[in-house]
Amino acid sequence: MLPSVLPAPCALALASLLAASPVPPEAAPVASPASGIHELRFNWARDGALTGVGALIWIGSEAFLKKDLASATCGWCDRNADGTDSLNGLDKWGRGIAGSTEAQRKRADTWSNVVDFGLLPVGVLGAQYALSHGSGAPRSVFFQDAGIIIQTAVLSSVLNQTVKFLADRERPFVHVLPEDQKPLTEHPTDNNVSFYSGHTNLAFALVVSAGTVAELRGYKHREWIWGVGLPLATTVPLLRMAADKHYLTDVATGALLGSAFGVAVPLLLHGREPQASPGAASVSVSGGPGSVVLSGRF
Repeated sequence: MLPSVLPAPCALALASLLAASPVPPEAAPVASPASGIHELRFNWARDGALTGVGALIWIGSEAFLKKDLASATCGWCDRNADGTDSLNGLDKWGRGIAGSTEAQRKRADTWSNVVDFGLLPVGVLGAQYALSHGSGAPRSVFFQDAGIIIQTAVLSSVLNQTVKFLADRERPFVHVLPEDQKPLTEHPTDNNVSFYSGHTNLAFALVVSAGTVAELRGYKHREWIWGVGLPLATTVPLLRMAADKHYLTDVATGALLGSAFGVAVPLLLHGREPQASPGAASVSVSGGPGSVVLSGRF
Protein backbone atom coordinates (compact mmCIF):
# COMPACT_ATOMS: atom_id res chain seq x y z
CA MET A 1 0.00 0.00 0.00
CA LEU A 2 1.21 3.45 -0.83
CA PRO A 3 1.70 6.14 1.78
CA SER A 4 -0.91 8.23 0.00
CA VAL A 5 -3.61 5.77 1.09
CA LEU A 6 -2.24 5.17 4.56
CA PRO A 7 -4.99 7.09 6.40
CA ALA A 8 -7.54 4.51 5.26
CA PRO A 9 -5.90 1.45 6.85
CA CYS A 10 -5.10 3.61 9.87
CA ALA A 11 -8.78 4.44 10.16
CA LEU A 12 -9.64 0.76 9.86
CA ALA A 13 -7.17 -0.06 12.59
CA LEU A 14 -8.61 2.66 14.82
CA ALA A 15 -12.08 1.32 14.16
CA SER A 16 -10.88 -2.13 15.18
CA LEU A 17 -9.64 -0.79 18.49
CA LEU A 18 -12.89 1.07 19.14
CA ALA A 19 -14.99 -1.91 18.12
CA ALA A 20 -12.97 -4.09 20.46
CA SER A 21 -13.65 -1.99 23.56
CA PRO A 22 -14.90 -4.21 26.38
CA VAL A 23 -18.65 -4.18 26.90
CA PRO A 24 -20.12 -5.22 30.26
CA PRO A 25 -22.10 -8.46 29.88
CA GLU A 26 -25.22 -6.86 31.37
CA ALA A 27 -25.09 -4.12 28.69
CA ALA A 28 -24.69 -6.54 25.82
CA PRO A 29 -27.72 -8.78 25.26
CA VAL A 30 -27.08 -11.70 22.97
CA ALA A 31 -29.18 -13.45 20.39
CA SER A 32 -31.79 -15.80 21.74
CA PRO A 33 -32.80 -19.14 20.21
CA ALA A 34 -36.34 -17.79 19.83
CA SER A 35 -35.12 -15.13 17.38
CA GLY A 36 -33.54 -17.75 15.15
CA ILE A 37 -30.18 -15.96 15.38
CA HIS A 38 -27.26 -18.08 16.53
CA GLU A 39 -24.90 -16.82 19.20
CA LEU A 40 -21.20 -16.92 18.21
CA ARG A 41 -18.12 -17.26 20.37
CA PHE A 42 -16.80 -13.78 21.07
CA ASN A 43 -14.81 -12.35 23.94
CA TRP A 44 -14.23 -8.61 23.95
CA ALA A 45 -11.02 -8.76 25.98
CA ARG A 46 -9.41 -11.61 24.03
CA ASP A 47 -10.57 -10.56 20.58
CA GLY A 48 -9.89 -6.89 21.26
CA ALA A 49 -6.32 -7.69 22.26
CA LEU A 50 -5.78 -9.92 19.22
CA THR A 51 -7.17 -7.33 16.82
CA GLY A 52 -5.34 -4.45 18.48
CA VAL A 53 -1.94 -6.15 18.41
CA GLY A 54 -2.50 -7.20 14.80
CA ALA A 55 -3.47 -3.65 13.83
CA LEU A 56 -0.34 -2.24 15.46
CA ILE A 57 1.85 -4.71 13.55
CA TRP A 58 0.08 -4.07 10.25
CA ILE A 59 -0.04 -0.28 10.45
CA GLY A 60 3.32 0.05 12.19
CA SER A 61 5.09 -1.95 9.50
CA GLU A 62 3.46 0.17 6.79
CA ALA A 63 3.71 3.62 8.33
CA PHE A 64 6.94 3.55 10.31
CA LEU A 65 9.06 0.52 9.42
CA LYS A 66 8.57 0.12 5.68
CA LYS A 67 11.80 1.86 4.74
CA ASP A 68 13.66 -0.67 6.89
CA LEU A 69 11.63 -3.76 6.01
CA ALA A 70 11.14 -3.26 2.26
CA SER A 71 14.11 -4.16 0.11
CA ALA A 72 15.63 -1.45 -2.08
CA THR A 73 16.28 -4.06 -4.78
CA CYS A 74 14.12 -6.92 -5.92
CA GLY A 75 14.70 -10.45 -4.72
CA TRP A 76 12.07 -11.77 -7.13
CA CYS A 77 12.86 -9.85 -10.30
CA ASP A 78 11.41 -12.06 -13.05
CA ARG A 79 14.70 -11.79 -14.93
CA ASN A 80 17.43 -14.24 -15.86
CA ALA A 81 21.00 -13.82 -14.67
CA ASP A 82 21.88 -12.06 -17.93
CA GLY A 83 19.08 -9.53 -17.42
CA THR A 84 16.65 -10.93 -19.97
CA ASP A 85 12.97 -11.08 -19.09
CA SER A 86 11.81 -14.35 -17.50
CA LEU A 87 8.26 -13.32 -16.59
CA ASN A 88 5.89 -16.29 -16.84
CA GLY A 89 3.33 -16.46 -19.63
CA LEU A 90 0.30 -16.09 -17.36
CA ASP A 91 1.52 -12.81 -15.91
CA LYS A 92 2.56 -11.55 -19.34
CA TRP A 93 -0.96 -12.24 -20.56
CA GLY A 94 -2.48 -10.58 -17.48
CA ARG A 95 -0.53 -7.39 -18.07
CA GLY A 96 -2.70 -6.81 -21.11
CA ILE A 97 -5.27 -5.22 -18.81
CA ALA A 98 -2.85 -2.48 -17.71
CA GLY A 99 -3.71 1.02 -18.85
CA SER A 100 -1.83 2.17 -21.92
CA THR A 101 -1.29 5.72 -20.62
CA GLU A 102 -0.10 7.14 -17.31
CA ALA A 103 -3.46 8.88 -16.84
CA GLN A 104 -5.35 5.60 -17.24
CA ARG A 105 -3.08 3.83 -14.76
CA LYS A 106 -3.41 6.66 -12.22
CA ARG A 107 -7.19 6.61 -12.55
CA ALA A 108 -7.31 2.86 -11.98
CA ASP A 109 -5.04 3.23 -8.94
CA THR A 110 -7.28 5.92 -7.47
CA TRP A 111 -10.44 3.90 -7.98
CA SER A 112 -8.87 0.80 -6.45
CA ASN A 113 -8.23 2.83 -3.29
CA VAL A 114 -11.75 4.30 -3.29
CA VAL A 115 -13.35 0.87 -3.58
CA ASP A 116 -11.00 -0.96 -1.23
CA PHE A 117 -10.77 1.59 1.58
CA GLY A 118 -14.12 3.32 1.15
CA LEU A 119 -16.97 1.57 -0.62
CA LEU A 120 -16.19 -1.96 0.55
CA PRO A 121 -15.69 -1.38 4.30
CA VAL A 122 -18.67 0.98 4.53
CA GLY A 123 -20.82 -1.24 2.32
CA VAL A 124 -19.91 -4.47 4.12
CA LEU A 125 -20.52 -3.09 7.60
CA GLY A 126 -23.69 -1.32 6.46
CA ALA A 127 -25.03 -4.50 4.88
CA GLN A 128 -24.14 -6.49 7.99
CA TYR A 129 -26.08 -4.06 10.16
CA ALA A 130 -29.08 -4.22 7.82
CA LEU A 131 -29.06 -8.02 7.86
CA SER A 132 -28.72 -8.30 11.63
CA HIS A 133 -31.36 -5.64 12.30
CA GLY A 134 -33.70 -7.12 9.72
CA SER A 135 -33.34 -10.55 11.33
CA GLY A 136 -34.32 -9.22 14.75
CA ALA A 137 -30.88 -9.34 16.37
CA PRO A 138 -29.99 -6.81 19.10
CA ARG A 139 -27.48 -4.10 18.24
CA SER A 140 -24.79 -5.80 20.33
CA VAL A 141 -24.79 -8.67 17.84
CA PHE A 142 -23.88 -6.26 15.05
CA PHE A 143 -20.98 -4.91 17.12
CA GLN A 144 -19.70 -8.46 17.54
CA ASP A 145 -20.08 -9.05 13.80
CA ALA A 146 -18.12 -5.88 13.06
CA GLY A 147 -15.41 -6.97 15.47
CA ILE A 148 -15.09 -10.34 13.73
CA ILE A 149 -14.98 -8.78 10.25
CA ILE A 150 -12.37 -6.19 11.25
CA GLN A 151 -10.34 -8.85 13.06
CA THR A 152 -10.31 -10.97 9.91
CA ALA A 153 -9.16 -8.02 7.79
CA VAL A 154 -6.38 -7.18 10.25
CA LEU A 155 -5.06 -10.74 10.66
CA SER A 156 -5.08 -11.38 6.91
CA SER A 157 -3.21 -8.10 6.36
CA VAL A 158 -0.52 -9.03 8.89
CA LEU A 159 0.26 -12.17 6.87
CA ASN A 160 0.14 -10.14 3.66
CA GLN A 161 2.66 -7.59 4.96
CA THR A 162 4.98 -10.37 6.11
CA VAL A 163 4.93 -12.15 2.76
CA LYS A 164 5.39 -8.93 0.76
CA PHE A 165 8.51 -8.00 2.70
CA LEU A 166 9.92 -11.53 2.38
CA ALA A 167 9.09 -12.08 -1.31
CA ASP A 168 10.58 -8.77 -2.57
CA ARG A 169 8.77 -9.12 -5.89
CA GLU A 170 9.23 -6.23 -8.27
CA ARG A 171 6.04 -4.45 -9.32
CA PRO A 172 5.07 -4.63 -13.01
CA PHE A 173 5.52 -0.92 -13.72
CA VAL A 174 8.97 -1.02 -12.09
CA HIS A 175 9.91 -4.18 -13.97
CA VAL A 176 9.79 -2.39 -17.32
CA LEU A 177 11.86 0.62 -16.23
CA PRO A 178 15.57 0.96 -17.03
CA GLU A 179 17.69 0.10 -13.99
CA ASP A 180 18.84 3.68 -13.46
CA GLN A 181 15.23 4.90 -13.26
CA LYS A 182 13.94 2.39 -10.71
CA PRO A 183 15.17 4.32 -7.65
CA LEU A 184 13.44 7.44 -9.01
CA THR A 185 9.85 6.23 -8.73
CA GLU A 186 7.39 8.23 -6.63
CA HIS A 187 7.62 5.74 -3.74
CA PRO A 188 10.83 3.68 -4.02
CA THR A 189 10.07 1.71 -0.84
CA ASP A 190 6.96 0.42 -2.62
CA ASN A 191 8.82 -0.89 -5.67
CA ASN A 192 9.35 -4.46 -4.51
CA VAL A 193 6.20 -5.44 -2.64
CA SER A 194 4.16 -6.81 -5.53
CA PHE A 195 3.47 -10.28 -4.11
CA TYR A 196 0.84 -10.60 -3.05
CA SER A 197 -1.80 -7.91 -3.54
CA GLY A 198 -2.78 -6.30 -0.23
CA HIS A 199 -5.75 -4.48 -1.76
CA THR A 200 -7.17 -7.74 -3.12
CA ASN A 201 -6.47 -9.61 0.10
CA LEU A 202 -8.34 -6.96 2.11
CA ALA A 203 -11.31 -6.84 -0.27
CA PHE A 204 -11.95 -10.57 -0.15
CA ALA A 205 -11.25 -10.85 3.58
CA LEU A 206 -13.93 -8.23 4.25
CA VAL A 207 -16.61 -9.68 2.00
CA VAL A 208 -16.05 -13.37 2.71
CA SER A 209 -15.84 -12.87 6.48
CA ALA A 210 -19.09 -10.88 6.40
CA GLY A 211 -20.75 -13.63 4.37
CA THR A 212 -19.43 -16.36 6.66
CA VAL A 213 -20.63 -14.52 9.78
CA ALA A 214 -24.05 -14.01 8.19
CA GLU A 215 -24.24 -17.74 7.44
CA LEU A 216 -23.20 -18.66 10.98
CA ARG A 217 -25.77 -16.29 12.45
CA GLY A 218 -28.50 -17.51 10.12
CA TYR A 219 -29.50 -14.03 8.94
CA LYS A 220 -32.37 -13.59 6.53
CA HIS A 221 -31.41 -12.49 3.00
CA ARG A 222 -27.73 -13.25 3.65
CA GLU A 223 -27.32 -14.17 -0.01
CA TRP A 224 -27.09 -10.43 -0.74
CA ILE A 225 -23.67 -10.30 0.92
CA TRP A 226 -22.37 -12.85 -1.56
CA GLY A 227 -24.31 -11.66 -4.59
CA VAL A 228 -23.29 -8.01 -4.29
CA GLY A 229 -20.09 -8.19 -2.24
CA LEU A 230 -18.12 -10.67 -4.32
CA PRO A 231 -18.57 -8.86 -7.66
CA LEU A 232 -17.61 -5.58 -5.97
CA ALA A 233 -14.54 -7.21 -4.41
CA THR A 234 -13.56 -8.58 -7.83
CA THR A 235 -13.27 -5.05 -9.21
CA VAL A 236 -10.32 -4.44 -6.88
CA PRO A 237 -7.86 -6.92 -8.46
CA LEU A 238 -8.93 -5.80 -11.92
CA LEU A 239 -8.22 -2.18 -11.01
CA ARG A 240 -4.88 -3.10 -9.41
CA MET A 241 -3.83 -4.82 -12.62
CA ALA A 242 -5.13 -1.92 -14.71
CA ALA A 243 -2.98 0.39 -12.58
CA ASP A 244 0.03 -1.86 -13.40
CA LYS A 245 0.64 -2.34 -9.67
CA HIS A 246 0.27 -6.13 -9.63
CA TYR A 247 0.53 -9.22 -11.79
CA LEU A 248 -2.29 -11.71 -12.23
CA THR A 249 -0.61 -14.17 -9.85
CA ASP A 250 -0.34 -11.43 -7.22
CA VAL A 251 -4.06 -10.66 -7.23
CA ALA A 252 -5.12 -14.30 -7.57
CA THR A 253 -3.10 -15.17 -4.47
CA GLY A 254 -4.55 -12.18 -2.64
CA ALA A 255 -8.11 -13.27 -3.48
CA LEU A 256 -7.41 -16.85 -2.42
CA LEU A 257 -5.76 -16.03 0.90
CA GLY A 258 -8.16 -13.20 1.74
CA SER A 259 -11.05 -15.60 1.17
CA ALA A 260 -9.34 -18.31 3.24
CA PHE A 261 -9.04 -15.92 6.19
CA GLY A 262 -12.63 -14.82 5.60
CA VAL A 263 -13.81 -18.37 6.16
CA ALA A 264 -11.26 -19.58 8.72
CA VAL A 265 -11.32 -16.74 11.26
CA PRO A 266 -15.11 -16.74 11.82
CA LEU A 267 -15.33 -20.54 11.76
CA LEU A 268 -12.31 -21.37 13.92
CA LEU A 269 -12.33 -18.45 16.37
CA HIS A 270 -16.02 -17.54 16.44
CA GLY A 271 -18.08 -20.63 15.71
CA ARG A 272 -21.60 -21.08 17.01
CA GLU A 273 -22.14 -21.41 20.74
CA PRO A 274 -23.90 -24.67 21.67
CA GLN A 275 -27.56 -24.05 22.36
CA ALA A 276 -29.56 -25.95 24.95
CA SER A 277 -32.12 -28.31 23.45
CA PRO A 278 -35.74 -27.27 24.11
CA GLY A 279 -36.35 -30.68 25.65
CA ALA A 280 -33.22 -30.77 27.78
CA ALA A 281 -33.62 -31.90 31.39
CA SER A 282 -33.39 -29.30 34.14
CA VAL A 283 -33.51 -29.69 37.91
CA SER A 284 -33.86 -27.12 40.70
CA VAL A 285 -33.80 -27.53 44.47
CA SER A 286 -35.46 -25.19 46.94
CA GLY A 287 -36.79 -25.38 50.44
CA GLY A 288 -37.10 -23.91 53.88
CA PRO A 289 -36.70 -25.03 57.47
CA GLY A 290 -37.51 -28.71 57.70
CA SER A 291 -38.39 -29.18 54.03
CA VAL A 292 -36.76 -29.66 50.63
CA VAL A 293 -38.54 -29.27 47.31
CA LEU A 294 -37.14 -30.93 44.18
CA SER A 295 -38.61 -29.79 40.88
CA GLY A 296 -37.56 -30.38 37.33
CA ARG A 297 -38.35 -30.81 33.66
CA PHE A 298 -37.34 -34.03 31.91
